[in-house]
Amino acid sequence: MTKAKSKILTYKSREFISDYFYIFMNRFLFFIIISIITFGCGQQVPPTGGPKDTLPPKMLMALPDYKTTQFKSDKIILTFDEYVTLDNPFEKVTFSPLPKYNPIVESKLKTVSIKIKDTLEENTTYHIDFGGAVKDINENNVLNNLTYTFSTGNYIDSAFLGGKVIIAQTGKTDSTLIVVLHRNLYDSAVAKEKPRYITKLKGDGSFLFSNLKPGTYNLFALKDNDGGKKYDQVNELIGFLNTPVEIGKDSTALLYAFEQFNEPIPPRRLSSVSAGKKDDDKRLRLLNSLDANKQDILTDLIFTSTHPFKNFDSSKIRLYDKQFKTAQPIKISRDSTNKKIIISNKWGEGVDYSLVIEKDVASDTLDNKYLKTDTISFSSKRAADYGTVKIKIENLDSTLNAVLILKQQEKIYYQQQLMQKNYSIPLILPGDYEISVLFDSNKNGKWDTGNYWKKIQPEKVVSRKETFNIRPNWENELTIDISALK
Repeated sequence: MTKAKSKILTYKSREFISDYFYIFMNRFLFFIIISIITFGCGQQVPPTGGPKDTLPPKMLMALPDYKTTQFKSDKIILTFDEYVTLDNPFEKVTFSPLPKYNPIVESKLKTVSIKIKDTLEENTTYHIDFGGAVKDINENNVLNNLTYTFSTGNYIDSAFLGGKVIIAQTGKTDSTLIVVLHRNLYDSAVAKEKPRYITKLKGDGSFLFSNLKPGTYNLFALKDNDGGKKYDQVNELIGFLNTPVEIGKDSTALLYAFEQFNEPIPPRRLSSVSAGKKDDDKRLRLLNSLDANKQDILTDLIFTSTHPFKNFDSSKIRLYDKQFKTAQPIKISRDSTNKKIIISNKWGEGVDYSLVIEKDVASDTLDNKYLKTDTISFSSKRAADYGTVKIKIENLDSTLNAVLILKQQEKIYYQQQLMQKNYSIPLILPGDYEISVLFDSNKNGKWDTGNYWKKIQPEKVVSRKETFNIRPNWENELTIDISALK
């Protein structure tokens, strides 16, 4: 091969290698790009969309304007900065003065509209409270404290009345009550007529009327069970003041709500036989009041039947010491419902007992019988299982007839008439207790309800906000300032 041809071949070889390298690099880069894209697709994470929206909607505009005077329209449109919806506007939105026909409240996209169906009174200020009915669509953030006020006259009424409602029997609050103002001062108006103004309670029992027309009104708190906004049912709660209030002096009021006929509703009787099935189990079962096989040394031992007793033989119940050597003298009785067997005894501290209940001790009204003899072994509690409460009373006023009440699970555990500044109460079962003070005006040792028609206020109970924890084998200290509770 000649030298010239060799050079040509070398050149062509280089040209071929160069072309091949170019193609190789292009393919290599293409492969890398595809790999990156493919890897990225395989590791895709949905976009977070940013932080969660926790802000409620914001009202941007109102037509007519907020606090418009000489109002002539029959429709109000509120515009917000995001899409909104309404939550139960029929119950949550309130109008004052109370209209004969409730306006229609609707939402669409970013607006809320109020269609007025009533003929508006002349020279009157109207106040609409949305009561947390407006919220955004995406996160259900509620817009609280949204109100709209307008006047058909030349000015906006600006008088207000605030206060609080307390349930007299418990000293607690109930935000489901409403507060109303009546311009008609006759006693029967609250039962026969709708009120002039209405507002709802906040969670702490407080209320506020705003944009009121000055004048003299009767003030009531009501549990509006039927939605009529009247006191026309005997089981409804009511709170009232003994004298009318003068609106225009910007005062506050405290109402104690009560149920005039405070009789407990009897529990429903449940059949022991399932529908379509026969109950062949004729055993009489008795539930006892022992606490983890321990007997409270201050209370009776109680056995409870589901149904009333038909026959009962108290001689078939005997209490022994642990060795069955000595029979204990006990008193056995039944309660007024004839469902409880009550065993009364002076329980020793930390003593082991055995209770023998013989066969056929009792039968119930369904002919269930106690079918076999049982022995129940238990022990009484020790003093170390209890706590002692040392109570210091400040600003004691004997004329108030204050009674200290300790409640556990809505039941009165202990009560003490407060006649001195210091008390030491031993043998209190450990746990959390509600502390309240009853101002017992008639000195009968119990809470008494009121009567609106006779203008009798209920006796007042004031509750401590925090529960009081009693620890076992410990002197638990409690200070009560009577002046702070009146």
